[in-house]
Amino acid sequence: MSLSMRVKIKYPPVGVLDVLRAMWQGLRPDGWLAVVTLFLFLVASIAEVFVPLLYKHFFDTLTAPLEKSIAVATLLSIITGVLALRALRWASRNIGLLGLQKIEPDTMARLRQMSFEYLAQHSLGFFSNNFSGSLIQRVSRFARSFERLADTIAFNFIPLGVTIIGAVIVTWRDTPLLSLIIMGWITVFFTFNYVFAVWRVKYNIRMAEADSKTTGMLADLFANQSSITLFASLKNEVKRFTAVTNAQAKITRTTWNINSSFDAVQAAIIFIAEFLIFYFSIKLWQEGSITVGTFVLVQVYIIALAGQLWDFGRIIRTVFEVFADSKEMVEMLKLPHEIKDVAGAQELSVSSGEIVFENLTFNFGENRKVLEDVDLLISGGQKVGLVGPSGAGKTTILRLLFRLYDVTEGRILIDGQDIQKVTQESLRRAIAVVPQEPVLFHRTLMENIRYGRLDATDAEVKEAARLANCAQFIDGLPLGYDTYVGERGVKISGGERQRIAIARAILKDAPILILDEATSSLDSHSEVLIQEALNRLMEGKTTIAVAHRLSTIRQMDRILVLQDGHIKEDGTHDSLLAKPSLYRDLWNLQAGGFITEDDAVSEDKESEIL
Repeated sequence: MSLSMRVKIKYPPVGVLDVLRAMWQGLRPDGWLAVVTLFLFLVASIAEVFVPLLYKHFFDTLTAPLEKSIAVATLLSIITGVLALRALRWASRNIGLLGLQKIEPDTMARLRQMSFEYLAQHSLGFFSNNFSGSLIQRVSRFARSFERLADTIAFNFIPLGVTIIGAVIVTWRDTPLLSLIIMGWITVFFTFNYVFAVWRVKYNIRMAEADSKTTGMLADLFANQSSITLFASLKNEVKRFTAVTNAQAKITRTTWNINSSFDAVQAAIIFIAEFLIFYFSIKLWQEGSITVGTFVLVQVYIIALAGQLWDFGRIIRTVFEVFADSKEMVEMLKLPHEIKDVAGAQELSVSSGEIVFENLTFNFGENRKVLEDVDLLISGGQKVGLVGPSGAGKTTILRLLFRLYDVTEGRILIDGQDIQKVTQESLRRAIAVVPQEPVLFHRTLMENIRYGRLDATDAEVKEAARLANCAQFIDGLPLGYDTYVGERGVKISGGERQRIAIARAILKDAPILILDEATSSLDSHSEVLIQEALNRLMEGKTTIAVAHRLSTIRQMDRILVLQDGHIKEDGTHDSLLAKPSLYRDLWNLQAGGFITEDDAVSEDKESEIL
């Protein structure tokens, strides 16, 4: 029964602190460097805040009734102070920038690694319910979000915070009224920004979700390009994709329109505040309450604040976009793994390779029963074939043995050890598999075959290829074993991919062997050669083979016939044919011409079309 049904995954709630904690996991190794870097940016901002104070003394000196020599000396000392502060700012900022250039790429790399490692440990069901393109987009956006947040803190938040504090403190000493106006302006401005940003975050999240959906669909379309071409469905797919991109454009347009409205209100607040401060500064100067230097001081601070506050709207948008972009990934990082090792899990130790399915029941989802009350003993070294109609549960048994899913009831034992109580890594090391539809990495043929045993020598890889009948077609390629096979192995035929998978299994040489339609993509000539290799491979190994072409399993020690999630029949090929049985009905259908061995046409020529 197929287990590719898409179900809704319920993700745990994620807040801002969850996002920051997740980012901290990537930043932690550079934690002290981050503290030093932020301190340097803080020093640079403080140095910049003191410059207007020196300007005040400069203009007060110019207007004061001092002797020329004293005034010149004072002015020169002030200019020297300004230059010293500028040099301190430049040095601190640039050294801090070097720290940032070390922190950001390293942390982004760790966040990508952390995300991949955690996602890779999710169950098969998780990946059945998420587009690969969408997952890639989430991982990428999460890493980039850290860069945007770090830049925003270093280049915007720290300078703005220091400027506000400095402006309020310095102006309070000379003119409390203007200082109060500045504080009122800042309070109104920040309150408006916060309320608006909280209200708008839902639009940022929708925009991020729409982006993930578009990317996921695009990846799915490219992955199925051959189907689109063969079924002449390009116009239909363009129509479907256009609908998705239009939906993304709509939410993006709405969000941008909201941002424009926000910018207009923000501009009005800044304009009104600047006008009031400028007006009262002139009044206070006319009254003699402030000097020309104080007037200049206030105006320099206001110009600096206005520029930084104007950017603050963009900064807040960036922060909430960072949250929205990171939220989807952090949801997945908080989602518990469905399949995980129990505390104190032991390494699986295989001696004979005996497999026991004990009162096994498996439900996919809440109401979909796939297997029910299955009791099965497979002796060590025994070769068992699984047959039955589509949806009978054959592939499910294999996936449960691999622990790609956990059983609903009962247990599976290998040499008396419950597979849920051993480590997943040791379990899967003990099992070699030849899948029905092998998927290869975009790497060389040598690397793809060596995936069966990563420490294998080149000679061992080539011997496995020879036994799997790969050597002839590999040697005929211009680059031989150094040939790259393309994404998912698309540059070679289905039959060739099947033989690469068999070579992997031969190289792995595990005590338990799983054959899931291992010869389904081979022509008759290749099948004879591969069957001989498989017979040698199966020697001394516990083997479970799923087959629709019954001729490929007739020599098995036992054949199990599954139907509706139950084992209906159990026996040898001859014993099952000797009596009325479902197996005999299936055999007669194939032998009678409905499904013959000749129907298994080689994909080698077919791949030339695809």
